[in-house]
Amino acid sequence: MSPNPSPLRFGYGTNGLADLRLDDALALLADLGYDGVGLTLDHMHLDPLAPDLAARTRRVAHRLDELGLGVTVETGARYVLDPRRKHGPSLLDPDPDDRARRADLLLRAVRVAADLGAHAVHCFSGILPDGTDEDTAWKRLAETLTPVLDAAATAGVPLAVEPEPGHLLATLTDFHHLRRTLGDPEPLGLTLDLGHCQCLEPLPPADCVREAAPWLRHVQIEDMRRGIHEHLPFGDGEIDFPPLLAALAATGYQGLTVVELPRHSHAGPHFAARSLPFLHRAARQSAPLPAHGDPSATPEGSSTP
Repeated sequence: MSPNPSPLRFGYGTNGLADLRLDDALALLADLGYDGVGLTLDHMHLDPLAPDLAARTRRVAHRLDELGLGVTVETGARYVLDPRRKHGPSLLDPDPDDRARRADLLLRAVRVAADLGAHAVHCFSGILPDGTDEDTAWKRLAETLTPVLDAAATAGVPLAVEPEPGHLLATLTDFHHLRRTLGDPEPLGLTLDLGHCQCLEPLPPADCVREAAPWLRHVQIEDMRRGIHEHLPFGDGEIDFPPLLAALAATGYQGLTVVELPRHSHAGPHFAARSLPFLHRAARQSAPLPAHGDPSATPEGSSTP
């Protein structure tokens, strides 16, 4: 029996392997049996601001191909643009030059994603700046994302916006607000963090997946508790994973489902090794049961003929 009968493809985020060189992180994930990697562009992992980005990207693409790993490109590095402001500057900053710096990072990410054959580029809105009203912030977000969406359309790589607790765009409702504001552009998709659904969405996570299905372009996964935005190892939170994975598989989603444990890099290899077997077990539990009378319905190890 295959270790993962589910059609889902599991990856692990390099933001949870920040103490490893990128080559070492990729080799680890391939050895562990992951299908792919969520590659966060950061100073230690394919630095998007360092020289020779195109040449370095080609080397990473070759390595991914050697290892048989799929990839999505993530842009959640905490200090890659500003060493003093976490996730700064954002798409919402009052200073247009600062907004342009964030947009430039996303444009670089789109080019990297196209060169890597990634299935999506992930991004988020940022928090509402002090002294900025929400209407102004939504206008800034839409205007700053427009050239990025144009580039994504040209590159053939969807831009997958993530609802992030505490940000302007925090919920699925907020994602749909942005989508309508922009006129529902084809390259705009959704990054759905399944833990965030547990944290703050009004619907249960499996229902969130079903509602979000038409726009799903990237999925992140971890455990979490209601009302507490803390990414937890599997089993340490409140999520019931088998029905959640069943709902995700039923959508026909083809991209990676990436483990998101950015605050566990101190023990990244341990959590990477522990996470995949958990997901495979949950996927097996979520698989449909064989029909009664089918020979495969006999439990493994049973003496019943």
